[in-house]
Formats: sequence, structure tokens, C-alpha cells
Amino acid sequence: MDSLDRISVDPARLNGQPCIRNLRISVRRVLEALSTYSDRAEVLREYPELEEEDLRQALAYAALAVEDRVVDLPRAS
Repeated sequence: MDSLDRISVDPARLNGQPCIRNLRISVRRVLEALSTYSDRAEVLREYPELEEEDLRQALAYAALAVEDRVVDLPRAS
């Protein structure tokens, strides 16, 4: 796994939530934006202080943070 050098945690910033490059943009906000907008370019327009590598590292951080388990989902009809 590559370095997550753009993810920072500071108890005095955003209640210690993981943030991007010590900005007041949490990893969670980036993940929500990635799930909301149709492509990464829209996310970068909405948050001009972010860079493509910030998005990649937010996704990598999320992947490391979740358990590797099977989740039963409802079947599509």
C-alpha cells in the first residue's frame, strides 16, 4: 500500500477526524462527494483546494478502514 501522507489527524481540527492535508476537509466529506458527483472532475471543481492524489488517498484510507467481510444486500427484482 502506498503512503497516506496526505491524510492527517489532529485532535484540535474537526474533532480529530481524518482530514486531507491538514485542511478543514475531512476524508468523510471527500468520500461523500465522490459518491455524489458523477465524476472526479466535478469533485475537484467543487473543492478546488483538493488534488487528484487527495481523492486517491481518501479512497485508499477508506479501504483500509473497513473490515473485509461479506455484506448481504437485498436482491434486485
